[in-house]
Amino acid sequence: MEKYLTKTPEETKKLASQVAQKLKIGDVVLLKGDLGAGKTTFIQGLAQGLEVPEDYYVSSPTFALINQYPGRITLFHVDLYRLEAGEVEDLGLEDLLEEGILAIEWAERLPYSLPHSLLVEILVSSPTERQITIKTLKGESNDL
Repeated sequence: MEKYLTKTPEETKKLASQVAQKLKIGDVVLLKGDLGAGKTTFIQGLAQGLEVPEDYYVSSPTFALINQYPGRITLFHVDLYRLEAGEVEDLGLEDLLEEGILAIEWAERLPYSLPHSLLVEILVSSPTERQITIKTLKGESNDL
């Protein structure tokens, strides 16, 4: 488990970009944090690290449910905020693991575990500071 303190959204993105450098197809990034904690900001940093072209605006897919971004590795950005467990199961997230990396906001709503997962918990310390904890789940090695 690694703990970080970021003082600006730019620092949060930089941390996420560094995490992205170590990800590979089939990896999952599970994000937990209150509304406005910086989950989407973290995913914007993942997109930078995965070399998603700058003309793609990375935003929360609250209504689309899944956004797909091309890059060095395809990034699938999932938002489970509005979904119930049965609806989540219908998304077929496991199928996307063969094609890229999954980044899931509101991961606590995921009713099952996914392999090769990193849990990113974001706590608000101040209007700009965030405490970010990153841990590998199920003893898997992501070498962060």
